[in-house]
Amino acid sequence: MRSKINQLAMLIAGVLIGVAISLNYSAIAQRDIPPSPLPVEELRAFTEVFGRVKSDYVEPVADKKLITEAINGMLTGLDPHSAYLDQEAFRELQVGTQGEFGGLGIEVGMEDGFVKVVAPIDDTPAARAGLKPGDLIIKIDDTAVKGMTLNDAVKRMRGKPNSKITLTLVRKGETKPLVVTLTRAVIKIQSVKFTMLEPGYAYVRVTQFQEHTGETLAKALEKLYKENAGPMKGLVLDLRNDPGGLLNGAVAVSAAFLPKDVLVVYTDGRTEDAKMKLNATPDHYVRGRNKEDFLKRVPAAVKNTPMVVLVNGGSASASEIVAGALQDHERAVILGQQTFGKGSVQTILPLGNSTAIKLTTARYYTPKGRSIRAKGITPDILLDDGASDRSAALKLREADLTKHLTEEAGTAASTDEKALAEAQAKAAKRFNFTPEPRPKLQEGTRIRPEPGQVVSPQDYELNQAVAFLKSRQEPVKTN
Repeated sequence: MRSKINQLAMLIAGVLIGVAISLNYSAIAQRDIPPSPLPVEELRAFTEVFGRVKSDYVEPVADKKLITEAINGMLTGLDPHSAYLDQEAFRELQVGTQGEFGGLGIEVGMEDGFVKVVAPIDDTPAARAGLKPGDLIIKIDDTAVKGMTLNDAVKRMRGKPNSKITLTLVRKGETKPLVVTLTRAVIKIQSVKFTMLEPGYAYVRVTQFQEHTGETLAKALEKLYKENAGPMKGLVLDLRNDPGGLLNGAVAVSAAFLPKDVLVVYTDGRTEDAKMKLNATPDHYVRGRNKEDFLKRVPAAVKNTPMVVLVNGGSASASEIVAGALQDHERAVILGQQTFGKGSVQTILPLGNSTAIKLTTARYYTPKGRSIRAKGITPDILLDDGASDRSAALKLREADLTKHLTEEAGTAASTDEKALAEAQAKAAKRFNFTPEPRPKLQEGTRIRPEPGQVVSPQDYELNQAVAFLKSRQEPVKTN
């Protein structure tokens, strides 16, 4: 028996060496760099461990499971965003970019072996149940999360519509775990929501960057400007708790408000494919066979309407690209809290068996060359986020995640009370605008919009954005 196991381990070693050689020469061909020697000792250690597990583990383990877990470990050990996608996860990812999937409606990441909430998606079971960024999921139904991969946890949280699931959460400041029962639903993400706040002031919220977000935004802007009586005095673009999505969606949303052909974002990585400059041009945001520029329908007045972009700690990835581009080109004033700081690009690389790997392949930079990696976008006007020591978990950022990609220059901006006061004083002098203090609401006051509403009258950040726009007599510019 042991002889057969050793033979199998040697066979796996041969396969690994063959793959390593293939990948090695592929990388050499792309980058024209000297080859590095194969990690023979490490490959031998892998086969020895494989053999020991096969022969000595307390229960028999299938070869497929061992190899799959090895791949999972290889990728999750790189950074918080690289991952192996099995057939189901790959299929769900493809469906998710189309704007519909089954589950709870929650953006999650992995931290110290547990699942952490990055942001609940609007109008989903997770949002209605009150899940918050920074919540730590420790149990899914009766199963402890510790030891699961992120893919395993996501699989357990997804399921048939109308089926129930119980999550046990730890929230910083709470003395006991919170037990929440949710009912799964078909999550149809409406990636763009919009309304007129009052005559002359429009509101657009992007909840996630999907394949058709740019086109949907164009239709929303066309409708808003057509229905408004008189000139548009101000526009609020809300990117709060937007976890990101497709890169071309971020370019499209930026291009809707920026002059044609200006730089939106550029990326840098090891391969030539990872070195891109993406501009506000149809070639860089229109996908698929239909190459029609959907932004042609956007009214010309959009380009000059005074504009505020709302962000917070749940604004990540593609939403940070948009905020950074509009800030660098002095097109909008950014208002809110420090963003998440996810300054890397993940590429989906399909494999031959209907699986794929999600691999971090590049870092991205704003038009002025700023990296927001593990730092985030610093708003022009910082607002109190209402967090206290009891709710400090709401301030989860990329820099808090294990194995995040580091940035040599700079650190995350502080948002403590002293820094907040200094930033607000600076903004008051720069913009001649002083934000009102965040009101203390009575316990139980609903801050989220009522069902069927787009905005809530209790939305502090939005109210400050409108107040700022009303204080401006000229199109908003920063310097």
